[in-house]
Amino acid sequence: MRLEIDKKKCIKCFGCVSVCPNQALENTDDGPKWNKDKCTGCGACVNFCPVKALKLVNE
Repeated sequence: MRLEIDKKKCIKCFGCVSVCPNQALENTDDGPKWNKDKCTGCGACVNFCPVKALKLVNE
């Protein structure tokens, strides 16, 4: 799995960072940054995002 972050939609609320149980997302000035090595593909971040800026896709 890979997480796609639509930078145009993202409002930088960083709620996705807060809800990730594996700390696979971190705050940056550019918005959330994804760490594929920590991600399990649970979808918590995708389900939380209020503007639907996140999407999990199969690689």
